[in-house]
Amino acid sequence: MEGIVHRTVQVNGISMHVAEKGEGPSVVLFLHGFPELWYSWRHQILSLSSRGYRCVAPDLRGYGDSDCPPDVTAYTAFHIVGDLVALIDSLGQDQVFVVAHDWGGIVAWNLCLFRPDKVKALVNMSVVYRPRNPLKPTDIFRAVYGEDYYICRFQAPGVAESDFARTGTACLLKKFLTYRTPAPLMVPKEGFGGSPNTQITLPTWLSEEDIAYFASKFDKSGFTGGLNYYRAMDLNWELMAPWTRVQIKVPVKFIIGDQDLTYNSFGAKDYIHGGAFKENVPFLQDVVVMEGVGHFINQEKAPEITEHIFEFIKKF
Repeated sequence: MEGIVHRTVQVNGISMHVAEKGEGPSVVLFLHGFPELWYSWRHQILSLSSRGYRCVAPDLRGYGDSDCPPDVTAYTAFHIVGDLVALIDSLGQDQVFVVAHDWGGIVAWNLCLFRPDKVKALVNMSVVYRPRNPLKPTDIFRAVYGEDYYICRFQAPGVAESDFARTGTACLLKKFLTYRTPAPLMVPKEGFGGSPNTQITLPTWLSEEDIAYFASKFDKSGFTGGLNYYRAMDLNWELMAPWTRVQIKVPVKFIIGDQDLTYNSFGAKDYIHGGAFKENVPFLQDVVVMEGVGHFINQEKAPEITEHIFEFIKKF
């Protein structure tokens, strides 16, 4: 990938794989989602590094070439944010720009919640910040969407992994990455599944080579690490009680596609546009809703997303 350097760093008791390019004084830290890797940011890394930024994209704990502890309790917000604080320190930086998507977005909100001193500014995508609710997350999801909601289906250890194995890694990744139904994702009891021989036409922004790279890493690591982020949601809810009603107080730009399942989930549009989001993130400077764009926005609209990032962070 044109000069991207790969190395392993020791952070917070684990080995973390990091992809890096650029020599500038300002670091841009990229945080991927599920089921993704550092590779999801390949386009932004190449472009922003050419503009004078040092771009750093780890495989988060549980993914790719980073360590994948098997126990759900190793995936609390404190573990994940601890990894990133140690990574930032290892880069010799007091502060970094953060760019994040999907689960990486949740991790980024938590980083800003716990250690705002480490973040110059944040460009976040797809997942809004919501303060801790009085009810457990999975109780809310079951009440609103029922047991077929994908987060509910992901809770039982081993079940989703078995379903994924039947589908096959490459086919499964194609299903996820090309999903663009503007509605909550439901997974019936028979699973997300389908035959591994199912023909899925890839969009222009996603190649067979891209799928092969993702699949090679998930074949090695498995999916348990990524699924453990979902399985730790209730545990995080218990541990994060001291941060109830705490605001995010770093400069933020938020980007989402109008076909994104998260934008079309219960109450999301009213929350984003009705003032509550801005109330909880008082330094929210811009909200961009991209028309005709799905969930994996940083890959689907890579040049546009890069420009959005650059135009925001160059102000700081």
